Amino acid sequence: MSQSLSDLTSRLLDAARKAGAEQADAMARDGTSISIGVRAGKLEEAERSEGAEIGLRVILGQRQACVSSSDLRDAAMAEMAARAVAMAREAPEDPTVGLAGAEQLSELRTAEGLDLYDPSDGPAPDTLMQDALAAEAAALEVSGVTQVQSAGAAYGSSQVHLAATNGFSGGYSRTHRQTYCTAIAGSGTDMERDSDGDMRLHQSDLRSPAEIGSRAGERAVARMGAVQPRTGRYPVLFDERISGSLIGHLLGAINGSAIARGASFLRDRMGQAILPSALSVIEDPHRARVTGSRPFDAEGLPTRRRALIDAGVLTGWTLDLATGRKLGMASTGNAARGLAAPPSPSNWNIELTQGSTSRDDLIAQMGTGFLVSSLIGSTINPNTGDYSRGASGFWVENGQIAYPVAEATIAGNLIEMLARIIPANDARAHLSHVVPSILIEDMSIAGQ
Repeated sequence: MSQSLSDLTSRLLDAARKAGAEQADAMARDGTSISIGVRAGKLEEAERSEGAEIGLRVILGQRQACVSSSDLRDAAMAEMAARAVAMAREAPEDPTVGLAGAEQLSELRTAEGLDLYDPSDGPAPDTLMQDALAAEAAALEVSGVTQVQSAGAAYGSSQVHLAATNGFSGGYSRTHRQTYCTAIAGSGTDMERDSDGDMRLHQSDLRSPAEIGSRAGERAVARMGAVQPRTGRYPVLFDERISGSLIGHLLGAINGSAIARGASFLRDRMGQAILPSALSVIEDPHRARVTGSRPFDAEGLPTRRRALIDAGVLTGWTLDLATGRKLGMASTGNAARGLAAPPSPSNWNIELTQGSTSRDDLIAQMGTGFLVSSLIGSTINPNTGDYSRGASGFWVENGQIAYPVAEATIAGNLIEMLARIIPANDARAHLSHVVPSILIEDMSIAGQ
């Protein structure tokens, strides 16, 4: 585009001031994305998008409103700002609304050192198509695979800039490259499917399409002949592919929005042991080449490394400015937002302390139990932590995987489950959420 994102946000703030806004912040985003999908050796879909968008939040006293647009003309910005101010005048009052003070703002205004942007040329559409075809072909080479449901590759490049009337102005760029494949084994009523994929910020870090396709095929074939597991109480091992969901429930329970509403099973547990004492959950938004990294949050506050759980003990909530004010606490620099919505708390990169044993060691330790590799649906009571989910995976007998299982339900209570987790050492370090396989030694399983 011919004008910088910094210029766009500056013009938008000027328009907001002229329209009568007392405070305002503006976001501008520009990007390009392309995705290719193949099926049966032929191109099935190709999508490309590019363009710039802008978002504006205006504040009048204790009222706020947000608007967004892709029209970058001065006249359109003026109309956009006037509409936002009119909306704010009709909005309900909220005593927690307001920008950060100048003394709170991040000194970092770029993502230098985080290595979020791959400077190499983006791939041509034909390159993406060849990657997708290679993944599909590799899956079909696996004995037992009858078809590939989908295979594809994608690339994206984006830039974002945030500016506000409190003096903040900063932005950064990010890229991503992706390959995925979903394979089907068997036929008719005996079909099973599974998938694999990889997404990295830098193209050179991406796993090969052949590896991705082969793994998708092997996973699908391994699920053939699944039966319902036994009903009873058994150890349950959450595979690394889905174990992050358990930590996700923990993160949701310590989110400031849930705490402010009183809708969290951890609302009264500050300063108490949540995990085993050997385990911590660390948030680090400054890891290089990782999707969840960022130098500042969506309110211009500095992001920082912190322990959410330290040696098993819950140390704090996840807060933006507004939820912090509701709770009488300072923001933790965790504001996230879209172009047309106000900020809300969100976590960045998360890492659970890894264990000293492998997943195979935990399988051997289980004796008889359930290795869960896929979760379906969810019934989670946010107030009590009661947990129930559909699951499939593999039954373990005598410390070894015996056969695939499906159509099961696993149940427990998250407070009790989190207090007993036993981690393996198999977490993938490049992910935003680094969580290994997790064993919980006693859960209810409903099957046959």
